Amino acid sequence: MTNSFSLGRSEGVPYPRRGSTAKCEAGDVGYTSEVIDERRHLTNLAYRLLGSVTEAEDAVQETYARWYGLTPARQDAVENPGAWLTTVATRVCLDQLGSARARRERYVGEWIPEPLPDRTEWIGGSAGSGPVDPADRITLDESVNMAFLVVLEAMTPAERVAFVLHDVFRYPFAEVAAMLGRSPAACRQLAAAARRRVPAPAPSSPAAAPAPAGLVRAFKRAWEAKDIDALVSLLAPDATLVADGGGLAGAVLRPLEGAARIADYLLFIAAKAPGLTLLERTVNGTPGLVARHTGTTVTVAAFEITGAQVARIWAVRNPEKLGPWQPRAEEEGA
Repeated sequence: MTNSFSLGRSEGVPYPRRGSTAKCEAGDVGYTSEVIDERRHLTNLAYRLLGSVTEAEDAVQETYARWYGLTPARQDAVENPGAWLTTVATRVCLDQLGSARARRERYVGEWIPEPLPDRTEWIGGSAGSGPVDPADRITLDESVNMAFLVVLEAMTPAERVAFVLHDVFRYPFAEVAAMLGRSPAACRQLAAAARRRVPAPAPSSPAAAPAPAGLVRAFKRAWEAKDIDALVSLLAPDATLVADGGGLAGAVLRPLEGAARIADYLLFIAAKAPGLTLLERTVNGTPGLVARHTGTTVTVAAFEITGAQVARIWAVRNPEKLGPWQPRAEEEGA
């Protein structure tokens, strides 16, 4: 089993489309509920478009601010609030993608999308004061695994929006066109260009390959034992490690390539932080590792598995991206 993905027009996650409900009256309870109930959908969409939990939340907040900024008469004129909210959120995200590309050009080192914990481990707020409302949780599936999000980063803003709306969320091109303000034909071309950036899934091997969780567990044990030979054997010869410190935490500024170099670096990190604790956790829906030092989460690592080896590691160390990963109060007191 591998972490490869394929989300072509005939595959992917069948998210329900918004856009077919009848008009609700502004004073109806259902009208208010319909607007509020869109938050989960909008958050899921915004995270896939932006690759950042913080930016996704900002985009959704801006979308609702624009809705509640309408007069009651203008709200009542909206035949489908869900479709209206999705269109506004899409355009807000498109604007943010343009500015984000400029910001990331000035980013210190490599930029990696914000990692997502499993919903049972999600901590709300930067202080980790309590669980977030279930409506705000992001659905974990193959469209948020780290490998897929990194591919999305290589797309232009328009390509990314067209691809995510059509191939992931299953909006027809006529609706995508209305959201993007382009023709259906142009949106179809954007999605096709984006689709060409998505690598084909690795061919499955007839030989039994270890489950990703078992491979990550073996990797953890080898790292804890400082067994460089075991680490090298678990890494593909051409493996790559990408680290994101954002200038706020120590990290290599460029990708490391080669099993031996990566293993050396991991042992160097372990030597610099005695007492480092490694925990197996779900990262963006797939098995990963969390490193804690003196009670603080300092690294979240996502893995791409090819065959029986680790092909790629994404190590997020920027503390601004690790808020949901900090230990719960009960964990700290354990």
